[in-house]
Amino acid sequence: MGRVRQGVKVFCFFFSKKKAFLAYLSPPSDNAGMSHATRLATVRAAMSAQDLAGFLVPRGDEHLGEYVPPSGERLAWLTGFTGSAGLAVVLADAACVWSDGRYVLQLAAQTDPALWERAHLTESPPPAWIAARIGDGALGYDPWLHSEEGLRPFKDAGITLRPVTRNPVDIAWTDRPAPPGAPAVPHALAYAGASSGEKREQIAEALRRAKQDAAVISDPASLAWLLNIRGDDVENTPFALGFCIAHADANVDLFMDAGKLPPETRAWLGNNVAVAERAALPASLHALAGKRVRVDTSGTAAWFTDTLRGAGATVVPAADPCLVPKARKNAVEQQGARAAHARDAVALTRFLHWLRHAGGREDEISASARLHEFRAEGDYFRGDSFAAISGAGEHGAIMHYRVTPETNRPIHPNEVYLIDSGGQYLDGTTDVTRTIWTGPDAAPAAVRDHFTRVLKGHIAVATAVFPENVAGVRLDAFARAALWQAGLDYDHGTGHGVGSFLSVHEGPVSISPHLRPATLAEGMILSNEPGYYLPGAYGIRIENLLLVERADVGGEKPFLRFETLTLAPVDRALIEPALLRADEIAWLNGYHARVLREVGPALPADTRAWLAEACAPL
Repeated sequence: MGRVRQGVKVFCFFFSKKKAFLAYLSPPSDNAGMSHATRLATVRAAMSAQDLAGFLVPRGDEHLGEYVPPSGERLAWLTGFTGSAGLAVVLADAACVWSDGRYVLQLAAQTDPALWERAHLTESPPPAWIAARIGDGALGYDPWLHSEEGLRPFKDAGITLRPVTRNPVDIAWTDRPAPPGAPAVPHALAYAGASSGEKREQIAEALRRAKQDAAVISDPASLAWLLNIRGDDVENTPFALGFCIAHADANVDLFMDAGKLPPETRAWLGNNVAVAERAALPASLHALAGKRVRVDTSGTAAWFTDTLRGAGATVVPAADPCLVPKARKNAVEQQGARAAHARDAVALTRFLHWLRHAGGREDEISASARLHEFRAEGDYFRGDSFAAISGAGEHGAIMHYRVTPETNRPIHPNEVYLIDSGGQYLDGTTDVTRTIWTGPDAAPAAVRDHFTRVLKGHIAVATAVFPENVAGVRLDAFARAALWQAGLDYDHGTGHGVGSFLSVHEGPVSISPHLRPATLAEGMILSNEPGYYLPGAYGIRIENLLLVERADVGGEKPFLRFETLTLAPVDRALIEPALLRADEIAWLNGYHARVLREVGPALPADTRAWLAEACAPL
């Protein structure tokens, strides 16, 4: 849906028509009417022809990320599961599909138990499941779809791995969509805050310090950041898919289909960026023979490491050099994030006011479509940052529920409604969740208890003060403590990084129970989203985005804290004040006063009056 306007070139991929919005909410269609049983049988036939005892089918594409175009939706095509994280294995007489805790309910709902076993990625690791069943046969994998580190657990389990040149899923998927061909467009310096030349020199200096000659960049977000370009190749995220090699002299080789690079983009890239088709990649990697080449072996396809070693280059395993500089937003990006959140706050507040007076006439699709419309009226809006999670009642308990016309249901009075959504703006990316009691009766005590414990965790993270070089894992327990005291928990991370008109889920930092080597640093933007989910009943999540900033607290070493970027009222009808300490009430009242002060003046009179009530002191 992207387009380039005449005059100033801008990126746009939002949907303005309800028909398009419904299509956007729907999962991939069953191509050519082929049943999932037939698809599985056809893949097994293609495996047998290559003498494979099994085959791995990951969720990711050649870039190994969360965001894939329709042509890369192999897992969804084969299994029916449309979640953003998963893996399947096909054996001659068994098959299993895995995902994480966010998708347990969705996985069960979307896959056929007669065809697929369903399992949790951490509770039932795939290597152990496969090793117990595959025997002495070879497990095939596509080296373009797995990283070297991602394959290691299968090798460690004693499984014989064999790379394939013809992916059995691609053989079976006869009407697979063509790769995306949307143009790459410039991302103006007014939003980027630093030129591509400055960024390329920053990365080159890091390579020189490490005595590395080049780095392979396969993450589309890193490519977009490094070259200051954006695109429309995947849903909700402004990627232009391609690969590049960054050299220690600050030159870059970009591998992208020529049709995706119009003259103005080629001029924008400049003379220090050489452009070639993807078919030129093997020769370019062989030209690095004898060189030390940095490769993120956990985030880059094994094809690259295999090819480089075969060419005589030395592969240096190390993180993508763009990850941390991209995550640390510069002053222009930080101010852009504040401005984007201010506009987003107006849209979200108008939506909350509208929903409060909807009188039970709306459903999950109409509500999320209305929020989209409010956002689309704002300046610099370029689309949703992900498919909104619009879950009423029991659907809210499905952590990453994606409403479709088939699952859509009314939003009833006296129930919990969860709306998790975000916008892509030229100057920033937003992500916010609010949980709402639809009324008119008072919320049950148990619901208020659960919501308030989630709120306590949210406040604990928002007010945290912590030393520099602290990993997010050390903050995660702050969000869970009040839930743990009641024997409750949630099966997802507390926070993820967020890009600047880029990925709504951005590495390398997170706040989660899982240890990540990256530490929090000034300029990073993360979400703060503890939750609680009661299957079959309701889901609760409260999410704001936070900017890491310096904390002037004295002491012997530098400390950090968070600036809250998201501005929207928390539903007072769901709060049990008796569970909150005085300092927690003070934080909430102060936050609501700020929301009213900063958002209220931009609202129509009736919405402003409603916001004043919603932000009244507790």
